[in-house]
Formats: sequence, C-alpha cells, structure tokens
Amino acid sequence: MSPSAELLEQVESLQNILVSQATGGHEEEADYAALRDVLLARTELATLAPKFVRTSRSLSQFWQFIKYKFPSYAERRTYLWDEFRPLLERIEQGHTGPADEAVTAAIEKFDAEHLQTAWRKALERRQTDPEGAITMARTLLETVCKHILDEVGTAYGESPDLPELYRLTSKALNLAPSQHTEGVFKQILGGCHSVVEGLGALRNKLSDAHGTGKRAVRPAPRHAELAVNLSGALALYLLATFEGQAGTSGR
Repeated sequence: MSPSAELLEQVESLQNILVSQATGGHEEEADYAALRDVLLARTELATLAPKFVRTSRSLSQFWQFIKYKFPSYAERRTYLWDEFRPLLERIEQGHTGPADEAVTAAIEKFDAEHLQTAWRKALERRQTDPEGAITMARTLLETVCKHILDEVGTAYGESPDLPELYRLTSKALNLAPSQHTEGVFKQILGGCHSVVEGLGALRNKLSDAHGTGKRAVRPAPRHAELAVNLSGALALYLLATFEGQAGTSGR
C-alpha cells in the first residue's frame, strides 16, 4: 500500500469512528487517539482537519460537542461527512502547494483562529472551488495585515482596500520600498506591492466576490493555485518579519 493510500485509509477510519460514536456506537479511545495523532502530525493536512478533531482530545470530548450540535443521527452523519470531505479530497489529489506547510506553521504560532480559518478555507477550495479560493486568498492577506496592524497599534479605518492595508503594514514593518536605499531591496519590495495589487485585480475579475455576466471568465484550479500560493508566500513573509521584529524589540 502506498503512503497516500495508507493515509487515506487512516483518515477514513477516523471519520468512521466519529460517525459511529455520534450515532450510538461505542468506539475505543485508543483507536481514536492514535488516528488523530497521525493526522495532526502532518502539518500540511492538519489545517484541513475538522475543528472538532483538532479540539477534541478524546471521544468523550467529541461526544459533548456533537450531541448538542445536531439532534438526529442523520444530521450528524451528513455534517461529519461534509466536514471531512475537503481533507479526504486533498489526500486523494496527492499534492500540496509549495508554501502550505511553512505558512500553516507560521499562522499556528499566533494562535489566531481568524488567521487559521482564512488559510484553511483558501487551501481546501483550490481544486474544488477556484472562485472561492481566490476570494479567500485575498481575505487571508487582508486578515494578516489587520492582525499585524492591530498588534502594532496602527489604525486602518473602517473599510480599507487590500493595497492600502498592505501599504500600512509594510510601512509598519519597515518593508516599504521608500524605506530602503539598496536598489535590489527596493525592486523586490516594490514587486511585493505589485503582487498585492494583482491579487486584488484577480479577485475582482475571477473570484465569486462579485456578480458575473453570461460571458464571464471562470477561473481554473491553476489560477486558484497561483492566487493562494502568492497570498500564502506574502502572508508568511509578513508574519515572519513581524515575529522577528517583535522578538528583537521584546514585544
């Protein structure tokens, strides 16, 4: 059995254990704990794991969650299958983007649920919902910028657009091209600004953020991969810079 096939079988077994537990069955705690550990040890996949898997360390904790979530067995089964679907589809596809693991690790350091949610949705929609993935790619950058600006105490108004949020963030982190004199740094940092503007334009043209006409261009998964990977790389850069500066200053 290939590693991906084995992992798929393990995650399906985890799903089946939870479905059984939610519908009157009595599963072994040790089996659940072992399969949960396998999944959460894979950083590139842990972000796609349903939240109740990440927060329920035991089947008894899961039961306390699911018994109040839905009253009927049918509703519980449907909910669990839907929650596991993005993870199972990702394993079946057998690949992740180049920055997935690094961005996931950087976001998890901040223990900010809103950041993790934006990144998880961007990842899980790349293949199955390209329009939604492009929307979430922009949302991720907006969320990262606001998170950093809140941390450093910089105001950004009621409804700033993404380029303005990035301008304020890059200035706060000393990443604005105007703050450097070395030509190569100015060029690279200026390129980052261009990427941000491009993501905003891509989102406006190809995402599900606006209504579309009959002849609208539909994004392919490769467009979503590009948007999410660019957004993830920039988010990683901003968070790493913020973390480095916070450590230096003692914040």
